[in-house]
Amino acid sequence: MRNLITIAFAIALFAFTTSSSADSYNKSPEFAVKKLLGEIKQIVKKDNLSDAEKAKNKKHSDIALGVLKVPEISKKALGKYWSKHSVEQQQTFQTLLGDLFVHVAFPSSAKFFANLDIVYGKPKSKKDMMVVPLTVVHEKEGEVDIDFRMKQAEEGWQVVDVILDGVSMRNNLRSQFYKILKKNDFKDLVRRMEKKLTETG
Repeated sequence: MRNLITIAFAIALFAFTTSSSADSYNKSPEFAVKKLLGEIKQIVKKDNLSDAEKAKNKKHSDIALGVLKVPEISKKALGKYWSKHSVEQQQTFQTLLGDLFVHVAFPSSAKFFANLDIVYGKPKSKKDMMVVPLTVVHEKEGEVDIDFRMKQAEEGWQVVDVILDGVSMRNNLRSQFYKILKKNDFKDLVRRMEKKLTETG
């Protein structure tokens, strides 16, 4: 029932590199979420993109990635396995995760959110985070509640997790990575992530 949403935010097997620009400062939690979704919705997904379309997609993806707190999400996604790997391995994982968001998650999200009306709720405080709630009504998925969990950084407010109808994107990713690392080594995880990227062209 939530297949499109799962693909859009959790990547159905994997789903960050950070990026910033002079205009990337996110002055409030809600502003940051609106910027993230606004950039994602402008990403074009089709065969045979022109060079101009590829350049625009990269620009929108770079800005969207800047709204994500990549280091924290990467660390939490690997959980107990994070400290068991070298700094170089951690960076490799983080880079691949970012590439997967750019080439898989963002385009799928653009398709899901296309032409949808988004209703924002009032941001609320939760421990050391702010939560920006919103609701969308999708033709196939029905009414979907989405919470963006935000933390403040030097770049402004950034997303550290997305909760879809009570399901955490970060925990979903962690569960998938744990299943792989429980039976295989880090090299196999990297291989699978690289394969996913290759499949998306």
